[in-house]
Amino acid sequence: MKLSVIVVNYNVRHFLEQCLASVYQALEGIDGEIIVVDNASIDGSVEMLKNKFPNIKVIANINNVGFSKANNQAIKEAKGEYILLLNPDTLVQENTFRECIAFMDQHPDAGGLTVKMIDGKGKYLPESKRGFPSPWTAFCKIFGLTSLFPKSKTFASYYLGHLDKNSTHEIEILPGAFMFLRKTALDKVGLLDEDFFMYGEDIDLSYRIIQAGFKNYYYPACQIIHYKGESTKKGSLNYVLVFYKAMIIFAQKHIGKKSRKYFTSIIKFAVIVRATVSALKRLLVKIWLPLVDLLILILGAITIIPAWEQYRHGNVNVYPQDILHWLIGLYFTIWIFSLWLYGAYDKPQARKSAGKGILVGSLVILLIYSILPGHYRFSRAIIILLTLWTIAGAYLSRYLLSLFQEGIFKPNKKNKNIAFVGTDKELEKSAAILRNVGISENKVIRFYPNEIFDQNKQISTSILEDSILYNNVTEIIFGTQQIPMASIILLMISLSKHDVEFKIALHSGDSIVGSNSIQTTGELYTLDYMTLSSPMARRLKRLFDIIASLFLILFWIIIAPFLKKPFHVLSSAIKVLFYRKTWIGYNNSQSKLLPNIKPAVYSYGKHSSSSSENCNLLDSQYAKNYSIKIDLKELIKNLF
Repeated sequence: MKLSVIVVNYNVRHFLEQCLASVYQALEGIDGEIIVVDNASIDGSVEMLKNKFPNIKVIANINNVGFSKANNQAIKEAKGEYILLLNPDTLVQENTFRECIAFMDQHPDAGGLTVKMIDGKGKYLPESKRGFPSPWTAFCKIFGLTSLFPKSKTFASYYLGHLDKNSTHEIEILPGAFMFLRKTALDKVGLLDEDFFMYGEDIDLSYRIIQAGFKNYYYPACQIIHYKGESTKKGSLNYVLVFYKAMIIFAQKHIGKKSRKYFTSIIKFAVIVRATVSALKRLLVKIWLPLVDLLILILGAITIIPAWEQYRHGNVNVYPQDILHWLIGLYFTIWIFSLWLYGAYDKPQARKSAGKGILVGSLVILLIYSILPGHYRFSRAIIILLTLWTIAGAYLSRYLLSLFQEGIFKPNKKNKNIAFVGTDKELEKSAAILRNVGISENKVIRFYPNEIFDQNKQISTSILEDSILYNNVTEIIFGTQQIPMASIILLMISLSKHDVEFKIALHSGDSIVGSNSIQTTGELYTLDYMTLSSPMARRLKRLFDIIASLFLILFWIIIAPFLKKPFHVLSSAIKVLFYRKTWIGYNNSQSKLLPNIKPAVYSYGKHSSSSSENCNLLDSQYAKNYSIKIDLKELIKNLF
């Protein structure tokens, strides 16, 4: 057998499906095999593999054993002369494997090679070629000199910035996203070091290959898409700790004692700095907008209350200050809570989240105001004026922030203009997916595949560029039935200078997938969109659970005679209150295709037919159409 392709997957089902479809195309005419190792995904990846790729060998781990161990599991069973370690969030060209095999056959000194990688916006990824992390290299990378001087041999040696990205070179590090390895080299140097749970294993293996007398190559004649960031969260504190721990393991294994101490000291210092920065950044990201909203409310109160007192009563400090401060604090708490509940602090957030949150909060405040004793009710006008002030301030602050930071708002579906390139059948299927996520067909401009190729079958970007410029196209979706992946990648690279997003609609799949960059995961369009997946829906569900539990506990003695199982209800209310259960949930709690929620006290549609097929359908309906109204209706039905 010539080639074994190994993919380690963890919770990226839709990306994995597209990756494997491209791998199948690239394997045509090659004696090869595909092995997928799933590291205990909970998104239905294994089920998808069984249904759509029954011929692929699947190793389904019951725990996440890490990248190195998972790859080693597959390598031990691989039969190929060459072994490719491939990330699930990649797409390969049709000729990728043939080109790589030919290169390796012609270069018997090659232990491994990698290819040119682009991200989801068609932009070159500098980690396609890398150098060993010497103390100086690590220093430049950690403290930003590599980013400041990206083409310097001195400062950018981590990414080998001085080497032409479009020419073949000997390099030191093969990135883990695409490691095309000679099996005899692996037999000589050994498998991936399982001390590296994630990150650093590619550096270690690449180093050992060179130490064994082989060469590693960067081969840009082949290009792949690496969406990057779908499987990992690189801004997290955990990433910082795991990555730099990997660097220390590498130093202890391969760097001499004299340099090792220096290198390890730099790494440990970097861990402290980066971990502190990461923790502060995450905290700031979480509290930044609430603090801004609180400041807006405080400024509003300081400005509006005295002005209204002067206008209404001809004087200031008319209202009792101690009572007023207490009430205003209560109002502020309700507004901030309502903003959180309606997703005004999500990233990205819907553009209407802040307005909805403030308006709902104001209605609650006015309701509370109406039942307060007379000496606590000063003026409804202040509440209304503060509402208007806060809405204006919240929208202005978010708009200004969006000018400097990407991903504050969800893309406005009404402002989307989509160019779709594909066949009639692909357009029909994709239109159904787009409708399912709220995008109208009249926002889609369609092009046939033959329109983007000239008479000599060469790619022409002019028609798409004209559409971007004159039709204000913000997104391009490519069908894959008649457009080779190689052409899609070249089109993405050619159009990457425009601020446009790319997505790919797999003609045999049920989703449209894309990613903008390492920082943003982009949107996923799919037929199985679940309302219960959204953060807002989950917050509302949890709030309903808390309120319902408190009500049932507080009034249990009064309503107990009317309950079916009063003591069961009381014990369940306590469990739900402490987040061990949810009131309404799934019939089949083991399903991995649905959003994860706590075990249910009462299953949705409990009174319906209990067949397995019907239960799965009910669970799917519940997740897709979730609302508090459904939970309330089901709870009442089961309680009394």
